[in-house]
Amino acid sequence: MKILLVGEYSRAHLTLAEGLRILGHEVLTASDGDGFKNYPRDVDLSRKSSGVIDTLTSMTSVLGKFKAFKGYDVVQLINPCFTTQNVRINRHLYKKLQKNNKKVFMGAFGDDSYWVKACLGNEIFDYSEFFVEGKPINVDFNQRFIDKWIGTPLEKFNIELANSVDGIAACLYEYYCSYEPCFGDKVKYIPLPLNTAEIEFQPIEEEPEKVNFFIGINKVREKFKGTDVMEKALARIKDKYEDKVIVTRVESVSYDVYQQLMSQAHVVLDQLYSHTPAMNALLAMAQGKVVVGGGEPYIYDLYDDSTNQPIVNVHPTEDDVFEKLEWLVLNKKEIPKISRKSRLFVEQNHDYIVVAKKYLDFWQKTAK
Repeated sequence: MKILLVGEYSRAHLTLAEGLRILGHEVLTASDGDGFKNYPRDVDLSRKSSGVIDTLTSMTSVLGKFKAFKGYDVVQLINPCFTTQNVRINRHLYKKLQKNNKKVFMGAFGDDSYWVKACLGNEIFDYSEFFVEGKPINVDFNQRFIDKWIGTPLEKFNIELANSVDGIAACLYEYYCSYEPCFGDKVKYIPLPLNTAEIEFQPIEEEPEKVNFFIGINKVREKFKGTDVMEKALARIKDKYEDKVIVTRVESVSYDVYQQLMSQAHVVLDQLYSHTPAMNALLAMAQGKVVVGGGEPYIYDLYDDSTNQPIVNVHPTEDDVFEKLEWLVLNKKEIPKISRKSRLFVEQNHDYIVVAKKYLDFWQKTAK
């Protein structure tokens, strides 16, 4: 098959492309590299700044490049915002892709209008980044999502796109549940892809003398991700079990330093309000770390095999996080076993070849 992947989030399309090529398919990636992360791509769609001259230059460049995107069996857009251009330009680009290629799919890989609407109520989720125990949280931060996606031209385009594409691929439980009530079988949950062969497995072979807890802090998004709550629970664990734990707290360091410090840890604390592991948690699990974060029992129903459930799931309260961390301290003999199960889970469900085959099956079964 001839496949075009447009847009990038956390290396998902890039890794998927690698898997598809190994399976013998011709794949082109086109994106801005996910902004400052600057992931590799075949066709660059970035712009230098939001200034008038750079915007016009970028728009002219992108329009020219899209003229060459013809004759693909499959085109997948990572999100309604699949380029950095405005919604009017993206709608124009989508119409060209739809006209000049066989099938076009949309990815539910990040925030969009369906996810925001799902988070604004409590019919779909028991909790989210928008509310816990029926009460709004992160109100000021979340308003920017509402202003962007609700009652705007972008929401209108998102609805148009979802209704007109050949299928919707959701990479997380939350995104799948946001679309499934409206689109049913048109939506498919497909796990995030990782090249597990390139991620060194660092098994925890023995019961640690002291449990090393790792937490990464992003000051801009710490309340949205719940790291502020998790850090408070971690501080209580440190106070109560000072001689039994090590806390590694990382803030504003380079990616290499971040990875080096995380490699020394036994337990990684991830997003509090998520129901399912995203890329950071999966990378930690692939290394053999124990992940404390989103891993609700019902998410495993989306996998073919739900017998291995290695994530130490937390509900979004400080007390629940404390209890789960305390359990790990008091049952640290279980850590080596969870370490092995974490790696196995990623190998079986998220390996990029396994995931690429799921995409091929989804794309091929979808009727034009």
